[in-house]
This record gives sequence, structure tokens and C-alpha cells, in this order.
Amino acid sequence: MSLPLLKIIQTQGENLVIICDRELLGKKFKEGKFQIEVKESFYSGREATVDECIQALRNATIANMLGSIVNHAIEAGIVDKNNVLRIAGVPHAQLVRL
Repeated sequence: MSLPLLKIIQTQGENLVIICDRELLGKKFKEGKFQIEVKESFYSGREATVDECIQALRNATIANMLGSIVNHAIEAGIVDKNNVLRIAGVPHAQLVRL
């Protein structure tokens, strides 16, 4: 498996972190009323280690995670497993810190 893709956008006092598995780019997933399109324009970033991604998530005010990083974020105590949405088996989580 390849390294996750990490994108960090700092704007208007927010630290937006976007992390996605490379192999999910360009795909659409649908299950019931939920659907997600993994657009390269939003999810594409630089390859980063899991440790780099976890550090970025610790500093995020807003985060969007898709794929294997969600499980790592659960293990790191960043995401509660009860708040993870799975769409066609793909884990998806969002984070907002106020």
C-alpha cells in the first residue's frame, strides 16, 4: 500500500487537513443515501508518512479523512470509532475543533 496523501490548507485562521489513500482518487462510492466522490482537486496532496499525517491531524482545526488513515486516527485517539461513516466499506471521518 502506498503512503497516504496529505494536504494542509491554512486560511482565515483555520488549519484544514485533508488525507486520503492514493488508490481512492478519482473514484465514487455509494451506499444507501450516502455518496462520496474522491475528486483529485480536493483530495490530492503530497505523499506523507502516517506519523506526519497524525501530527497534522493533531494540529488541525478542520480535517477530512478518507481511507486507511481513519483507522490510524482512531488508534491515536483523534477520532472516535463511533463517529466513522463507512461508504461502500471505505472509512470516512471529519473533525472540527472549536
